[in-house]
This record gives sequence, structure tokens and C-alpha cells, in this order.
Amino acid sequence: MNGEQGHPSRYHGSEGERRTQKLLGTGRRAMAFYQNQMMSEINVIMQAFISRQEMVFIATANARGECDCSFRAGTAGFVHVLDSRTLAYPEYRGNGVMASVGNITENPQIGLMFIDFIQSTIGLHVNGKAQVLRNDEIVHIPQATASRRDETSASGGRHPECWTVVEVEEGYSHC
Repeated sequence: MNGEQGHPSRYHGSEGERRTQKLLGTGRRAMAFYQNQMMSEINVIMQAFISRQEMVFIATANARGECDCSFRAGTAGFVHVLDSRTLAYPEYRGNGVMASVGNITENPQIGLMFIDFIQSTIGLHVNGKAQVLRNDEIVHIPQATASRRDETSASGGRHPECWTVVEVEEGYSHC
């Protein structure tokens, strides 16, 4: 899933990453990873991979930095690729806690982990900023309007309570 486009020039890791790389002597290997695998958007190969996935793990944190990792599932392609920098997925009725959605309202940073456990055994990381939109607000994103209708019928009549829209900041794969 390495790509030829969209390499982020701004990314050289966090201060903690750099300290640990120095401590363990992995700086050159890390820099090669940043330059060759880390992208500031999701390329067509990544987009196709996402469209085949039936699940994603999401990581969020509230304003105090308290983390939550959650699981989302749906029919293949329930996470919609709106363009190379934007994803959207429906939030269905769950336990009512709304931990991830609540975290996003306090801290927009989100991490998504798509894993193909069967065919390619590849994991795709997508990190970015998220916002939560009500169903009536998603109609302002033309690609999601049709997807919203399709998702409702394809999900056995379940209706999204709201949508999470992710602005992609970086994407990368690993085996």
C-alpha cells in the first residue's frame, strides 16, 4: 500500500518518538518509514482497501487525554471514502454511552485501524481530525447523501444516529 503521492513533509514524529529512536538507535529506519510509507492522504490502493472492510477500530481521547478504543462494523464499505482526504462512517445505536463520539466533541484527534485478518493480513492506519454530524447535516456532503440511503437499507434497517467525518492527516500500512 505504499504510495507515490501525498508524503507529508511536516511529519518527523513526536518528541517522544525522536527520543526513543535515539535511545534505541532506530532513527534512520524511522526516517525511511516516514519518507516512504507515511502519506498525508489515502491513495487509491488504500481507498480500495477501506471499501472492502467490514470493521474498523477507532481510538479517541477526551480533553484530559483519557483514551478509548472502540470497534465499528457494518457491511463492506460502511466507512465511506469521500475523497483522498475525507472519510465518513455511520454511528449506529449501541449501548448509549457515546464514549467515542463524546471524546471527539472534546478532542477531534482520531486514529482508525483497518485490519484484513484473512486475505492480505495488512493493517492500515489512518489518523486525523474528526467531527460528528447529525443526520440532517450529512446531506451537505453530496457523496454521503447517497451513501446514507444505501447504508440504511444495507444494514438491515438500522439507521445511523449520527455520522463521524474524518479529515485525513496521515495514512500508512504495515504487515
